[in-house]
Amino acid sequence: MGGIFVILSPQYQLLTLILMSTLPANKLSTEKIGKLIWEYSVPSIVGMVVMSVYNIIDRIFIGQGVGALAISGLALTFPFMILLQAFGMLIGAGAASRISINLGENKTARAEKVLGNALTLTAIISGSIALIAFLMMDYLLTLFGGTDLTIGYARDYMQIIIPGSVLSATLYGFNNIMRASGFPRKAMYTMIIGAVVNVILDPLFIFVFKWGIQGAAIATVISFVVGAWWVLAHFTLPESHIKFRKENFKLDKDIVYSIINIGMSPFSMQIATSIVVILINGTLLRHGGDLAIGAYGIVNSLATLVIMVVLGLNQGTQPIVGFNFGAKQYDRMFRTVKLAIITGTILTTTGFLLGMFFSDLSVSLFTTDDELTAIAANALRISILLFPVVGFQIVISNFFQSIGKAKVSIFLSLTRQFIFLIPAILILPPVFGLNGAWAAMPVSDGLATLTAGYTFYRFYKTFKWL
Repeated sequence: MGGIFVILSPQYQLLTLILMSTLPANKLSTEKIGKLIWEYSVPSIVGMVVMSVYNIIDRIFIGQGVGALAISGLALTFPFMILLQAFGMLIGAGAASRISINLGENKTARAEKVLGNALTLTAIISGSIALIAFLMMDYLLTLFGGTDLTIGYARDYMQIIIPGSVLSATLYGFNNIMRASGFPRKAMYTMIIGAVVNVILDPLFIFVFKWGIQGAAIATVISFVVGAWWVLAHFTLPESHIKFRKENFKLDKDIVYSIINIGMSPFSMQIATSIVVILINGTLLRHGGDLAIGAYGIVNSLATLVIMVVLGLNQGTQPIVGFNFGAKQYDRMFRTVKLAIITGTILTTTGFLLGMFFSDLSVSLFTTDDELTAIAANALRISILLFPVVGFQIVISNFFQSIGKAKVSIFLSLTRQFIFLIPAILILPPVFGLNGAWAAMPVSDGLATLTAGYTFYRFYKTFKWL
């Protein structure tokens, strides 16, 4: 699904350097490629899947316990949630990378100053965004495609989620920093703990306490509280390589600039994605009504689960590719890419087959409404028509990031979520109606894959002569 499933990828593409600082070099240059990919990808895959569970759990319980229009109301919050992720990446990814570099240079004091500045920045920026969003809530929800039938649900959800967004930004940002400072497994546990809390509280608040969509929001915020406490407490423990110190909370303009400089790339891509989601919501509302937006939320949830696995695979292969490129062991580098492409393609092809043959069953997890089920099942089948090639496209984008060609990687990522999708969304629906909106996604996937394949072919053809 072009334009949706690369929403988080820049965050993980930036982790090559972070992961490199914690992995033994001799294993990366001598161990069997397949074993390395398995060893380093599995923890990442678990973390990625757990992250997607946060959203899926809410949508399933809201759909089953509140109703079809509630799912549409929840889908209206996507652009805002993406915007929050953008600011979280701006600080979290930038600070994590800087801390990783400083630790690699044995500059612990400098790393701790980045840590303290990151917390202050998170509080200031996320607090400001939350205040503005709260004051402009109705205007924003209308901009995002809300109507009289759905804004009420979205408002009930946002009134609770917006104040909790400060904790969300803290959780995701400092979880990256925890991973960067040498605790990747503990960072994975952070996401698992939050998901477990959400799984337990969602049905309790929605079905037992009868709190509706507000209950889902409360459960989510409580999971943010637990996760944020977990990550912040880590940086006060003796085991942590870097710790909070009150003198480091005062902002230093050089450190702030260094954080934002690295974080600006994923931040910009998230902002672009938020704009695309607003455009998609408006298009779906015009050609399919409120339930079409709800269907989009369901399809996005299902397909993102598969894409998260591919992103986890990428996160595990990045240090292997990057190290062997730097060591000039190009045969190992290309063998890693080949195996990653095969694995990624198998994963997305499996998702394609499940979506095609079990579309109604998959959608029924989220809703019992017959009309929404029919719209979402049709949307799923059309939007994943070229899903098998998506794994190849994402792996190739990640490959260029891993060898330091960030501009190429960003361009390839943007082809799926911006460059090809926007024209397709503008051209196809006026001709083919709602089906044209769903078809815009595989069209974007196909064109982006062709672009990635051509780019990789040109690189490989030139590279052989180096």
